[in-house]
Amino acid sequence: MSEEKKINIEDGNLDEQEEKLNDEQTAEEQQDQQPAENEETGTNDKAEQKEEEKDPLDVALAEIENLKQQMLYKQAEFENYRKRTLKEKAELILNGGEKAITAILPVLDDFERAIANESDDPAAIKEGMDLIFKKFTKTLETLGVKKIETEGKDFDVDYHEAIAMVPGMGDDKKGKVIDCVQTGYMLNDKVIRHAKVAVGQ
Repeated sequence: MSEEKKINIEDGNLDEQEEKLNDEQTAEEQQDQQPAENEETGTNDKAEQKEEEKDPLDVALAEIENLKQQMLYKQAEFENYRKRTLKEKAELILNGGEKAITAILPVLDDFERAIANESDDPAAIKEGMDLIFKKFTKTLETLGVKKIETEGKDFDVDYHEAIAMVPGMGDDKKGKVIDCVQTGYMLNDKVIRHAKVAVGQ
């Protein structure tokens, strides 16, 4: 009996010793892990500090470089715009009358047909010329050209040019247009030729 008890006691001691050994190993492993975690935490903190401690001069230089690139881009863009507008302006000056000439060409065709006509009938010739004149007037109106009205109008230096003063026309004709020597025209509400008129005095 005593031997069995001793064996049991010894077995119990062995179990306790094994538990102690296991506890000690676990504690050592935890201690080994803590420094590694501390090292990782320390590395992250240092990286954050480096980001926070960027040199202000480097930041300013980077911003200056960025602004310089933007300025060069805008300058090149403006130069392209300037060249394009100059080209368009030159083309407009050279070909600005294209629309007007294209509109007038049909009237020129009518004149050619009228000249080629060998009719001796004065009434037919006069009628043809009237038709061409009306067509030409209508064409000018589509281009924005309007005739300055003078008949019975008060003399206006903005639209009329007095080339003669006609006395003895009575008070009701004083300062009014008596006769139009040369018709005046406006283009889009701008006078391009003043009407030459005789004015009552």
